[in-house]
Amino acid sequence: MDQRSAHLFEPLTLRSVSLRNRVGVSPMCQYSSDDGLANDWHLVHLGARAAGGAALVMAEATAVSPEGRITHGCAGLWADKHVEPLARINRFVKSQAAVPGIQIGHAGRKASAALPWKGGRQLAEDAGGWPTLAPSALAFGAGLPKVPRAMSEAQIAEVQGAFAVAAARALGAGYEWLELHSAHGYLCHEFLSPLSNRRADAYGGNFENRVRFLLETTRAVREVWPERLPLAVRLSCTDWVPGGWDIEQSIELARRLKAEGVDLIDCSGGGLVPDAVVPEGPGYQVSFAERIRREVGIATAAVGLITGPNQADEILCNGRADLVLLARELLRDASWPLRAARELGQAAALAPPVQYARAW
Repeated sequence: MDQRSAHLFEPLTLRSVSLRNRVGVSPMCQYSSDDGLANDWHLVHLGARAAGGAALVMAEATAVSPEGRITHGCAGLWADKHVEPLARINRFVKSQAAVPGIQIGHAGRKASAALPWKGGRQLAEDAGGWPTLAPSALAFGAGLPKVPRAMSEAQIAEVQGAFAVAAARALGAGYEWLELHSAHGYLCHEFLSPLSNRRADAYGGNFENRVRFLLETTRAVREVWPERLPLAVRLSCTDWVPGGWDIEQSIELARRLKAEGVDLIDCSGGGLVPDAVVPEGPGYQVSFAERIRREVGIATAAVGLITGPNQADEILCNGRADLVLLARELLRDASWPLRAARELGQAAALAPPVQYARAW
């Protein structure tokens, strides 16, 4: 076996928060909430991955307002009633030596959709749907043909305020890591890309204007999110479409986000338009994390078909990212970190729960 240092199982500290290793649970929508409320499904889903050894356990994209949900089943933080069910989950996550995190966002023009297992198509108002908001009155297309309302500046300020209030509720629920969702074609990403933002005011047009919404939102959130706790932003580092948002713009935006108190860029891609050609393959988005880390001097998380322990370890050993976030692989194997530690000869770095110790 290669005796190199297994950086996958070295701790990572951002501000006052220390992760026991470099494996995190990527935010994964479960579409299983009722009126935004977390329930037993979320407890078991997130709790199992904390028990399985992940250092960071991030809750799914959580809407800052009811109209910001993707579907009726999406999680929410727009009301005080959402706090305690999430706090219950976080108490268990912490009991397993993991750090609880949450991603907050607004679905923009991709809101008002049916559950994925019910087709995922946009719902008409008479079928339980609701009006959608976006930077410009441009539909996503394909199964999401609803034309959104172009947001007024008053609505922009209202949504930014909702992000800040949701961040404060996240703190009250016991989260120690907060991520702003600015990827995958949802509202913050819609402001960034010239393909979805055709505004002619201070929030559209050139790069400076298109990044304004996210920078102002970040500033509002950082005012209520304590200095001692890390703040991350997930970016789609490219639209995978010529003339759209791209890695060069992402690098420049990351510089500005760093200046606003952001500690880590979660580097994903795509989701803005239905006809993008995405070159999927093992680790196909890792280069984004590598470039932003190197050129901006900010911590990054790598995502995108990271499945094997050696693959994940190589990313970290070679300085391509500071953290790997797994999604589908952790759905298939909630104890992936424990298995990875043993495959990499680092079993001493990650002990299983005492209830499971005999199995390892």
